[in-house]
Amino acid sequence: MVVSQSTTRTMSEPITVSSEPTVVPEESRLQAVFLDMDGTLIESEGLWNESEAELVAELGGVWTEEDHRRNVGNAAEPVGRYIIELTGAHHLSPRQVADQLYARFRSKLAEGAEVRPGAHELVRLLADSPVPVVLVTSTERSLIETSIKRIGLDLFDDSVAGDEVTANKPHPDPYLRAARRLGVDPGRCVAVEDSVVGVTSAADAGCVTIAIPNHVSVPPREGVVFRDSLVGMDLEWLESLMCKE
Repeated sequence: MVVSQSTTRTMSEPITVSSEPTVVPEESRLQAVFLDMDGTLIESEGLWNESEAELVAELGGVWTEEDHRRNVGNAAEPVGRYIIELTGAHHLSPRQVADQLYARFRSKLAEGAEVRPGAHELVRLLADSPVPVVLVTSTERSLIETSIKRIGLDLFDDSVAGDEVTANKPHPDPYLRAARRLGVDPGRCVAVEDSVVGVTSAADAGCVTIAIPNHVSVPPREGVVFRDSLVGMDLEWLESLMCKE
């Protein structure tokens, strides 16, 4: 159900999932759909929170809900820097902390993270359509396939991981790279995000951005459309966002 969509509307070389070139229909105003992963397609933020809390406790600190809220959507190394400052563990580098977080997170994934309502249906709908669908995530490549296994990475035309870009979200690089790899105009693409970090990345890249706040609130921003969930989102509605441009 749409909450608001009028006055507040509100990227080494990456691995391509499909080796076949993507052909975007010339008659389609919508050139591609970009989907965030954590918190948007899968319910993984709770697993990240558990991993962060356990590591911080091991380092002698306390991880609160506020600490987690401040880091939702961030890549692992920025979170690593935050944890070092929080705990005083200056003997560790942000990369070392990030590696420990990834190890804990990977052990919790098991059969993959729970799928968010409407996520599988939306990805399948787009996979069966002529409009390319790309996974654009801050998560590093080594964790993506396991994280998204309940949906299937093979359903995406391409994917961009957090360790395959010069600057991760909230910088626009991930979305600009996704568009460049497809040869499309970011302004003719829709991006779906759940956090301030992700929305900032997508909107600053020029994408028509849909925000579906999950664990944290997302403040209104011009050009960003807000929805309650992915449930009921279809190609016709996504196309209609292009017509409003």
